[in-house]
Amino acid sequence: MLSHTFIKKGKEAQENHPDMYRVTKKKPSFFLHRDDENDILEIAVQGFMHVLGIEDESLFKGRVSVKEVPAGVCVLKEGCQEDTALFYVICGGLVVTQKSVDKDEQSTLHIAHSGEVVGGMAVITGEPSLFSITTRPHSKIGVISAKNTYEILRQRPLAVLNLVHTIIVRLSSFVRQIDFALDWMNVESGRALYRQDDISDCMYIVLSGRLRSVLTRQDGKKELAGEYGRGDLVGIVEVLTQTARATTVMAVRDSELAKLPEGLLNAIKIKYPVVVTRLIKLLGHRILGTLQKGETISGKAATIGSRPFGCNFATVAILSVSDDVPLYTFTMELYHSLTTIGPTLMLTSDLIRTNLGPLALEGTNEYRLCSWLGQQEDQHRIVLYQCDSRFSTWTQRCIRQADCILIVGLADQEPTVGEVEHQLENLAVRTQKELILLHREGNDKPRNTVEWLNIRSWCSSHHHIQCPKRMFTKKSRSRLKEMYNKLFESAPNIHSDFSRLSRFLTGTSIGLVLGGGGARGSAHVGMIRAIQEAGIPIDMVGGVSIGAFMGALWCQEKDVTTFIQKAREWSMVKMTSYWRTVIDLTYPMTAMFTGSQFNHVIHEVFGERQIEDLWLPFFTVTTDITESCMRVHTHGSLWRYVRASMTYAGLFPPLCDPTDGHLLLDGCYVNNLPADVMRERGAETIIAIDVGSQDEQDLTNYGDTLNGWWLLWKRWNPWSSPVRVPSLPEIQSRLAYVSCVRQLEQVKRSDYCTYVRPPIDKYKTLQFGCFDEIMEVGFQHGKALFTTLKHGHKSLHSFLHHEKTEYYHQQKKSLQHASFTDLAAMVCQIQEPRRSSLYDAPPEEVEEDEADEREVGYSSEPETNFLGELDKNQKDLEYSSEPEFAGNMPDDDDQDDMSPIHSRKIRSSSHSEYLEGEAEEL
Repeated sequence: MLSHTFIKKGKEAQENHPDMYRVTKKKPSFFLHRDDENDILEIAVQGFMHVLGIEDESLFKGRVSVKEVPAGVCVLKEGCQEDTALFYVICGGLVVTQKSVDKDEQSTLHIAHSGEVVGGMAVITGEPSLFSITTRPHSKIGVISAKNTYEILRQRPLAVLNLVHTIIVRLSSFVRQIDFALDWMNVESGRALYRQDDISDCMYIVLSGRLRSVLTRQDGKKELAGEYGRGDLVGIVEVLTQTARATTVMAVRDSELAKLPEGLLNAIKIKYPVVVTRLIKLLGHRILGTLQKGETISGKAATIGSRPFGCNFATVAILSVSDDVPLYTFTMELYHSLTTIGPTLMLTSDLIRTNLGPLALEGTNEYRLCSWLGQQEDQHRIVLYQCDSRFSTWTQRCIRQADCILIVGLADQEPTVGEVEHQLENLAVRTQKELILLHREGNDKPRNTVEWLNIRSWCSSHHHIQCPKRMFTKKSRSRLKEMYNKLFESAPNIHSDFSRLSRFLTGTSIGLVLGGGGARGSAHVGMIRAIQEAGIPIDMVGGVSIGAFMGALWCQEKDVTTFIQKAREWSMVKMTSYWRTVIDLTYPMTAMFTGSQFNHVIHEVFGERQIEDLWLPFFTVTTDITESCMRVHTHGSLWRYVRASMTYAGLFPPLCDPTDGHLLLDGCYVNNLPADVMRERGAETIIAIDVGSQDEQDLTNYGDTLNGWWLLWKRWNPWSSPVRVPSLPEIQSRLAYVSCVRQLEQVKRSDYCTYVRPPIDKYKTLQFGCFDEIMEVGFQHGKALFTTLKHGHKSLHSFLHHEKTEYYHQQKKSLQHASFTDLAAMVCQIQEPRRSSLYDAPPEEVEEDEADEREVGYSSEPETNFLGELDKNQKDLEYSSEPEFAGNMPDDDDQDDMSPIHSRKIRSSSHSEYLEGEAEEL
């Protein structure tokens, strides 16, 4: 036994080096002061051998290190993956803590004393650590890195069971029961997890893969409700409310899920009511967010927790349209941009063969490859799968593993469909596909995008990417690697198109919404200039009325100087021409003007460009008076839909939609600030700029009746007190804006966008001649606002990024740090599982220990210190020197000590905190 070895070593050390030990009779505990590092290392090695049940000491040679750590130092941080290791407490102690869900504080879960090992869960699972491990007193610990642990386990697979046992014994019996109640399941791509109106008897947790929720209306039409990615809860609302499934959920790609039966959820709620409180709070926030978007509970509440369609992907496959596409350099550029968001991994067929062997892609190694790829997806924020140029085994694997497929083509070539693309409908019917068009620096603006999309009905959207010249250099693969390794030393440009694509893929896009307000929309120009100078990128733009014009102009130019020049010319020259106004007058049957001149000034700016040909994703909103609804336009004739969104009723006739002939008016009647539309399109951070007019609310209370002659007298009489009563046109205008005002108030109260209103109330709707003045007001307001965000209480970083981004930054690591651990293969090598000597005990003792655990909970404190049990005659002795080598034993005189080391009462309390932390995690 290890304890006897420790006792023997302690006696030998006392005899050979009596000057290093002194005897006191204060407390029966041991303090070691050893100058011989080899002896301390030997203790650590023997400790690991004992815990893992390995008798061959040579396996640990060169793989165990000893660290002396001061008190209060964190040796493993929660969410960290690079520093995962096994920690053996030689002397001192380690505190295992976890961040509370609702509070910014750490909860103590476990205290490891001398002779114990911690850190096994992160090593076994290969995932980021769920806990933080901190030294309690000054401690000395033995360390085996995760990589060295894997090497040992490969040679001694049986040790896996012993290591897992050290984790299980620290879990309460209730947590172990939950583990047995959970079911693991694999859902193939295209299979339905459950269908609408099925009985709700369980909920699911997405471990890997992607699910899609589809709502079938009564008329048979199907509507996409949302998507679920790794870590999301699926079907929880129906289970909690005991209602039938509200939607059909199917797998977009091969997915792994954990199934929680309804009975298990009820058992958790009964055992730990705090879980109910947590669920109510979680669902309450989600439902309030649904109500703020104006959606019905029945239609969307069932998909609470789902992600917006087309964002936050975990795996992305990249394939080329033709061999001329610089696919490798494109993937490297995208990889560089993604590293600022979180840990990113780029995989190619050559890299797979290098890491896993030349036969890694063969069918015989299917399980090993899948297991390794699954680990990489767990360890990284996003994984890029670069396909081969042909339809190879690796290409098929990339397509099957992908949450999203990027189809990359050269914009200056003729639109064609690649050979690999033809196979997509057979392998990835439901996987989202995005068209990427590459543009060389200095080339003309995008054109003919519609032709690329018309021959690809499977593409959801498209992205125009301006590429640096280095992407098209003719160099060997090794030279390209050297070039990009140097590039990776510097931070990527967050304003580049590659960074914009990266934010789209990870669901962190920044959207700009521009409201309507006539000439006051000149403030949009100043605000955009301020946003650019503040270093905030703009990934997508949406606008209404004048906001549609300014937003489309910015998406077309993407250059502040050119943007300001064209906006000034349009406002101060074309919109202030009295001659254009006079010749456009007509008999006011439908409107005062024919709209011909207004069409002309807008067409002069945009020409026949399509919305698809803009550099940035753009949408505008109009009011469809044919069907009395809001229309969102993301494709088609740019100048027509911008004109339709600027069509004020009474001034210009409604524009006939060129696709279906519906009559379109200004979008401000239904939604003058469409931040909710921008959110549905996947933007995480939204800046909404409102320049609309403010209705006067201080109106005169004239009683039950109103005499028009009295109003006329009040207005003509200069000595009478003024009255504020809306005129007939003003009443009609207010009625038209009722729904818009309600929607605007929802945007102001929402937590998904930053509402901005420059001080432009003094300017009138038709004061286009004051462009420079209004633009300067918007610029100064934006400059002051973003400076406050940057240096005030709310930082600009938190304004632009979700809290989860910080979590992924902590996990940032590159491919060379990744190591392969096939835990299942190790377990399969075990011929006859046996009980390790660490846990050898007669059945009676085991049952007694389990009964004791049920009574007072698990105690992590060892029954003896790390030197082993003492003889009764030695119990009053204490070897002491320095406190950092302490391994105290409890004494009857120390029952009043509130330390967990001495008090079983405190240990039981610590166990309750641990269970509560587990319940909150669930």
